[in-house]
Amino acid sequence: MQARHIDHVNLRIPADGVGDAREFYGERLGFGIEDALYAAGEKPFFDVRLSTTAVVHLWPTDEFEPPTATNYDHVAVVVEGSADQIEAELDAAGVEIEKSLDEPLGAVGESPAVYVRDPFGYRIELKARV
Repeated sequence: MQARHIDHVNLRIPADGVGDAREFYGERLGFGIEDALYAAGEKPFFDVRLSTTAVVHLWPTDEFEPPTATNYDHVAVVVEGSADQIEAELDAAGVEIEKSLDEPLGAVGESPAVYVRDPFGYRIELKARV
């Protein structure tokens, strides 16, 4: 079997965190929010569209437990722009930067990355394209 790419990642969020998720991922980070089927009650999650081939499924649940260092570290998303541009966009959107690294290793090599936390405690790595 030959893998091509990651199709999706599933993340649980608090049942009352849907608005926070839409604001953070949609408004602050600028990713697409696809929630028509969720809003219609046809599926139990909604999507954050990262690209034409990748989404993050966000599953609202009453049993949400914030991630801990023992069970989660981060999701890495390659984005357009330099680290400086990424940092400037985050600053303009009011997103706190946890840390920046010059050359963390990723799937296609080393490139600068900026780390942030979403409203639920998940660390997101925003990695400049190699």
